[in-house]
Amino acid sequence: MVSTNIESPIIHPQVDFPPDPGLVELPKLFDANWIWGKFQSEFGEQGHTPETIRVHHFIHSVGRMAMASYLLEYNQEAYLPSQHLTIKTERGQDTDFCRYPEDERLPALATVADPETAVKLVNEHVLAMRPRRVRVQLVRYRPRSRAVFRHIAGRVKLYARVVRPETVTGMLAAHQLIGETDFVVPRIVGCWNEGGVLWFSEIPGKNLRRQILKGRMPDVEPMLAGLESLWARPVESGKGQSFDLHRAYRTARRTFRNKIGEDTEARREFYQAVEVLDPFVRSWRPTHIAHNDFYDDQMIQLADGRIALVDFEEAGPGDPMLDVGNCLAHLKWAAHFGSKRKNRVNAAFYEAFKTSALERFRWSPSQLALREAVCLFRVCTNTIRHPKPDWPQNLERGLSLVNRSLP
Repeated sequence: MVSTNIESPIIHPQVDFPPDPGLVELPKLFDANWIWGKFQSEFGEQGHTPETIRVHHFIHSVGRMAMASYLLEYNQEAYLPSQHLTIKTERGQDTDFCRYPEDERLPALATVADPETAVKLVNEHVLAMRPRRVRVQLVRYRPRSRAVFRHIAGRVKLYARVVRPETVTGMLAAHQLIGETDFVVPRIVGCWNEGGVLWFSEIPGKNLRRQILKGRMPDVEPMLAGLESLWARPVESGKGQSFDLHRAYRTARRTFRNKIGEDTEARREFYQAVEVLDPFVRSWRPTHIAHNDFYDDQMIQLADGRIALVDFEEAGPGDPMLDVGNCLAHLKWAAHFGSKRKNRVNAAFYEAFKTSALERFRWSPSQLALREAVCLFRVCTNTIRHPKPDWPQNLERGLSLVNRSLP
């Protein structure tokens, strides 16, 4: 009989970040033996050791906090599902652990994730015809932030979004705002305010990013028309906080300064970029209602050509050119980090989207370029948030791309 237990797990990817004097335990977040030892001391001895501890997501606020989420993956012969684990280290605080589906910031997560309790929630908050069972599929999980599930009750397919309860009011307001535009928005079919859960109807369409990658270029005009109808909304209709570009930019800037070594090309690229971006960000102010996180993976293309937005909770006071610049930044990143075929189709759609936006809105190309560059600067945090062993080279390439995007 072949043993399915592993003496010691490995961490993937194996990355080496510079130390943070304010967070002495930061290196331990990438030490497989320390992670597994803490897991067992926190949750009890386990019958099997994972084969791989895969780093799923990493965020780092220099000198303050670092949090990593992992997938614990077992040998196939053990027939064990992967487990989600999150570890947070914060200056002056004890290291914090949580294991999916327990999440203190998402109190309803475990209830929504379990088919036995999910059916009770659907019966209570969604459907008048009471289903006897609900199949549950996890679509996306961001620890302490949000999760998306599919709840399938017979032929009825719903998307359940689990968020922090205090954000439900803002999501409802954003949903109403987007619903007043030319975009299609999923219907809210159920809401549990106290738990922080909203159920949405499924939209029969195709993910825009996947369409682009298949070389099926979507029509740009419905996207721009939808944005234009959003920007035309009265500014006072945007409830909640304005988009905080200053904070988002400072966070990325501080992260890069910590990660980039002295006397490197990446540092030179960094300082060249911030010399231009710093004064732009200081002068930036919201002017219109905007989406504030607009890019291709947030959209569904319907059979009749209309565009549906499936992520919209950031909608509020912002900047129209920043919406377009953000989409361009994501497309440009995808056009430079991927296979040759993916690079080619993303680059083609980038050019089509940019050309159409400039022609339609008669914007200054240099002003749009500034916004594309600052969004691309933020997208460069992908090299940290989803680290790979060659993250220093990818960060240098990304910062170089920022500089080539500047007017």
